[in-house]
Amino acid sequence: MPFHVPGEDVRGAARSGRGIHPPRLLMQDMGLADFGVRRFRLRSGPAREQLETSARSFLEGFNRAVSVRGPEALGTALDEIPEDFRGFAYEGAGMGCALLDLLTFSRGRRLRALLDGPGVDYPHLIHVGAGWGSAKLRMRPWRGLRGADPMLRWLAWDGFGFYQGFFHSDRVVAGRRLESGLGPHQRAFRDQGLGRCLWFHECADPEALGLRVAEFPEWRRADLWSGVGLAAVYAGGATLDELHTLAREADGYRDHLAQGAAFACAARLRARTPVPAHSRDAAAVLTGATVETAAAWTDTSMADLGAPAGTEREYMAWRAGIRRLWAAYNETDPPSLPTQPLQKNPGDGTAAPRTRSRR
Repeated sequence: MPFHVPGEDVRGAARSGRGIHPPRLLMQDMGLADFGVRRFRLRSGPAREQLETSARSFLEGFNRAVSVRGPEALGTALDEIPEDFRGFAYEGAGMGCALLDLLTFSRGRRLRALLDGPGVDYPHLIHVGAGWGSAKLRMRPWRGLRGADPMLRWLAWDGFGFYQGFFHSDRVVAGRRLESGLGPHQRAFRDQGLGRCLWFHECADPEALGLRVAEFPEWRRADLWSGVGLAAVYAGGATLDELHTLAREADGYRDHLAQGAAFACAARLRARTPVPAHSRDAAAVLTGATVETAAAWTDTSMADLGAPAGTEREYMAWRAGIRRLWAAYNETDPPSLPTQPLQKNPGDGTAAPRTRSRR
C-alpha cells in the first residue's frame, strides 16, 4: 500500500473553487501501521499489538492535524487518544503541522501553535514528528525548525531517520545506506532515529536487534543503540526477561542505550500523564535508575552547558553529558569507540571512523 507523497501529483488532484483540498490529499490509511504490510518481524505475544497501536496512534494524530482547524480543536481531538499512546499522536500531529507549513509556505505557523498550545507537554515528540514532515517531502531539516526549541529542534533529524527506516527499509535497514551529504553530527542524530525504527522493525525482539545492529558498521552502532533504548522505554513491547537480554546484547554500548532511555524518561514525565508500567520497568533495567532519576540526567546535563545556543556540537555535548551521569550513577566507566584513521563511507562518500568489529 503506497504512502502518498504530498506534492507529487498535485496537478492531477481534485480542485474546487477554493483549490486543492489538503485533507483529501494528505489523509493516511491506518493500514499503514500493519507490520505485515511493512514486512517487519512478526512475533507472537503482546509486542506486535503494542507497537502497531503506537503506529496507529501516530497516523491518527497526523490525520487529525491535517483535517481539523486550529490548535484548540486539534488538542481536543488528540485528547481522545489513550494516555499511553497520546505522545505518538502528538508526534504524528507534529508531522502533519510541519507538512502543512511547508506546503503552504506559512513559516512554521502551525507547528509553533501546536508547540505553544495543546502540545506544550509533548515537545520531544512534536520535534521528532516535524522531521517526518521534512523527510516526506524529500527535504532535510538542515537548519532546524522555525520557532522550535534551540536544542530539541535537532530531534527533527531523529524523525528523519525513523522515516527512512520505516518507509525505505530495504535500502536503509537491509542495505544500511545513508543519504549523501550528511555531516557527522547529522548522521548521529539521524541514526538515533533509525535505531528507534529498528525497535519496531524487529518487533522488540532483543536478539534480533542485536544481530541487526551488528550488521551496521561499528561507527554507527552507538547511535543506533541510543535509538533502541529510547524506543524500548517509550514504546514498550518487551518483557522483563527480554529487557535484560537487550542490555546484554548492547554490551559495549550500554551508555548509549541508557542515554536514549533517559530521553524517553524525560519525554514521558514531561507529558504529565501517568508513566506506563512498561516504561518504569525498562528504565530500571536499561538505566539502573527510576524514570525520575534518569529524566533528571537530561536536565542536569543541559544545565551543565550553561546557556546553549542550540548548535549541533552542543546537542552532542548534551547527549555525552547524559552518558557520563549514567556512568557515574552506576559507577561504570563509559565505553568509547577508539580513535583511529578515517576510511571512506561507501554509503555517502564521507569519511567515517575506522574501527574493528566487537562481535
